[in-house]
Amino acid sequence: MSDPSLTHLREDGSAAMVDVSEKPVVRREATAKGFIELQAATISAISEGELPKGDVLAVARIAGIQAAKKTADLIPLCHQLPLTKVAVDFEIRDDGVRIIATVRTDAKTGVEMEALTAVSTAALTIYDMCKAIDKAMTIREVTLAEKSKAPLT
Repeated sequence: MSDPSLTHLREDGSAAMVDVSEKPVVRREATAKGFIELQAATISAISEGELPKGDVLAVARIAGIQAAKKTADLIPLCHQLPLTKVAVDFEIRDDGVRIIATVRTDAKTGVEMEALTAVSTAALTIYDMCKAIDKAMTIREVTLAEKSKAPLT
């Protein structure tokens, strides 16, 4: 059961950041995944490095990493976290690109939002870089794949 004291609402119903000051610092990790559906010609252009805007996956990786680091600036009630790892990886498939982001921190709260933000931003970057040649792209299946926490050793 969740802790009823951890809420984003005050007694009067107004929004508030959760107070995590009494929680212990632990190692936290989250992995999110997403998918951008692309036409075969777009997948080929990405794979062959033939898009006029440059290396799509390299730019999307950097965009995802930057986004994870800026999550608290984008999502109003997120805590600012000292991230110790942000990895954004891609799997090119016949129908598009799978995006996988793993984020780690040693902190009092988790990094789920950072991982989801990394995936979403990487997908949006791919979309932006390919929109001139592919009008049928679809971003889908952005989801939290797993999260964990472990005591610091």
